[in-house]
Amino acid sequence: MAGLSLSLYRARAEERLTTIYDGDNLHVSAPGLHFLTGKPLQRLKDGATVVYLAQLGLFEDAGFLRPIRLAPIDRFAVSYDIWDQGKFSVTMLNPAPRTSPNLSAGATELWCLENMAISASNLAQDRSFFIRLEMRTADQRDLSSVVAGPGISLTELVLRLGKKAGVDDPKWIREAGPLRLADLVRMPGRGPRNG
Repeated sequence: MAGLSLSLYRARAEERLTTIYDGDNLHVSAPGLHFLTGKPLQRLKDGATVVYLAQLGLFEDAGFLRPIRLAPIDRFAVSYDIWDQGKFSVTMLNPAPRTSPNLSAGATELWCLENMAISASNLAQDRSFFIRLEMRTADQRDLSSVVAGPGISLTELVLRLGKKAGVDDPKWIREAGPLRLADLVRMPGRGPRNG
């Protein structure tokens, strides 16, 4: 029984976000988050480019109903190198396009998370908050017609596009909290981000 409890604890621990504060922004890592799997991976191997929508949000409550701040939705276009199997290329489509080619699946997932941040400006050092990462695949046709600002959540964007989550539309959510800036691991600043 104790072994089962330990395994479940480890699985839950892998699902949670680790949050780091650089003095301006909050950055997250989620070692157990693998989104280059299943149907999106098959589409990539079939030669399609898969776009992932991802958003970080700060919330007042554990139910994630009262947002303090929502970062702009990040869009990542991922492609698979059919000639050099096992290698991916990823482009962050906003705010300023950046590309990183020739990455393994794990490195691609890590690159996406490392390039996300949410501003912590005007958040009191001792204020409790919860952080949430929401990620899903998106249809490129839909993305070309939508420009989402910082006040729209990923869930609202998907509803506006008329898409419903289902087998073909995976969704990944990771959360952490309650947190306080005063308690977070600090890292050298990477500069402010509007969000």
